[in-house]
Amino acid sequence: MSPVVFLVFVCVFLPAVVGDGMTMTLPLERAFPTSHGVEVSQLKARDRVRHGRILQSSYGVVDFPVEGTYDPFLVGLYFTRVQLGSPPKEFYVQIDTGSDVLWVSCASCNGCPTSSGLQQIQLDFFDPSTSSTARPISCSDQRCALGEQSSDSGCSTQNQCSYTFQYGDGSGTSGYYVADFMHFDTIVGNSLTSNSSAPVVFGCSTSQTGDLTKPDRAIDGIFGFGQQGLSVIAQLSSQGVTPNVFSHCLKGNNGGGGILVLGQIVEPNLVYTPLVPSQPHYNLNLQSIALNGQTMPISPEVFETSSNRGTIVDSGTTLAYLAEEAYDPFIDAINQAVSQNVRPLVTKGNQCYLTTSSVGEIFPTVSLTFAGGATMVLRAEDYLIQQNSIGGAAVWCMGFQKIPGQGLTILGDLVLKDKIIVYDLAGQRIGWANYDCSQAVNVSATTSRGKTEYVNAGQIGNNSSPRIGSYKLLLSFILTSVLHVLVRGANSFL
Repeated sequence: MSPVVFLVFVCVFLPAVVGDGMTMTLPLERAFPTSHGVEVSQLKARDRVRHGRILQSSYGVVDFPVEGTYDPFLVGLYFTRVQLGSPPKEFYVQIDTGSDVLWVSCASCNGCPTSSGLQQIQLDFFDPSTSSTARPISCSDQRCALGEQSSDSGCSTQNQCSYTFQYGDGSGTSGYYVADFMHFDTIVGNSLTSNSSAPVVFGCSTSQTGDLTKPDRAIDGIFGFGQQGLSVIAQLSSQGVTPNVFSHCLKGNNGGGGILVLGQIVEPNLVYTPLVPSQPHYNLNLQSIALNGQTMPISPEVFETSSNRGTIVDSGTTLAYLAEEAYDPFIDAINQAVSQNVRPLVTKGNQCYLTTSSVGEIFPTVSLTFAGGATMVLRAEDYLIQQNSIGGAAVWCMGFQKIPGQGLTILGDLVLKDKIIVYDLAGQRIGWANYDCSQAVNVSATTSRGKTEYVNAGQIGNNSSPRIGSYKLLLSFILTSVLHVLVRGANSFL
């Protein structure tokens, strides 16, 4: 078969009208010399390279390893590892959707722990002077203004943008903001891009107080996943590195761990409810609570969002909390439901139960219904914690607590575990589905050309590391569309 030859006119002029009404001509040059033929196979190969570049310009999915557990008698928190600086150094940070900023302990930190009681954790300190790419954020930098959304921001005598964070448990940290590279692996299309990096602004902690100073469960810092402009998810999505959505699946048993991705986990049983707009946290509109399908007589106004009220999703909280007006009716209803099968007792002011049977067979299913009809179903293990044993009987205590004088309902790790939780910031909604978080998940990245999904072959999940294997493209219409374009383009030259 003879080579295909392109015939392109050399002297073609296109008229165009310019501002003064006169016209100008634009010559079209020959694309290929007439003395050379171009095989269709060469064209297809060149197009495949181009289509690969198009796909590579899409958002990617970043996977972080998850360690730790909700169990307060073990770790009581979930954490991951991040790599910062040049050369990159690894830091252990708590996964916290209740705050906005990533921060790590820095050199010359006052009160920062130097060792951790958590197994296999070696604490480290970030030293900006040893990173060739670290840059402090000045007070005039517009990113410093973003920091004011998340903290008490100030300005040091060295013109450094500083911060102060105060947490609900009374602990706190202060320091200054620094810009440097975060390193990770990104999945784009069906391929893995190793050693990716992006510039991010994070906190350099120079002082810590309260529980942050205790070495028994000490880590290097906190990874805030809030909605404000200095959160890492906001920074990476604004750069086009990741989509504006993240997901986690926290394992409740067998040592904990789980899955954390900057991207969307795909699961057919996911239900969504809208976020309450213009709130500093992930507030949801909780409307009712039911036990074994029987709705409790609690006014929806108890859960409405206002100053110091509302329902918050917070992975940085170990237990769960009910608004004060709902707490006592909830406990009374539970006690009544199990009165014939357990022996109730109060331990250190906490409601507990002594039983020789499985709590899953005795205690009622609790359903939390949110705006739009989305329901979160809680098993007994999602609101009770096994404390110890007495004479062969297990002691289970209520994991839901109340904050005296406040109308806050907080869904912490006790409730969030064993579920896929999707924080769709672009769509301003949160979704969930009960799930075995030791299993692999499907992940999706939304691009400007549509939605691309990837099949997980088992690498994301089961305490995976950031090194992820190959992914197979799920949506065949993307591949079909590319092939259609290639074939149509080839046929037009025959």
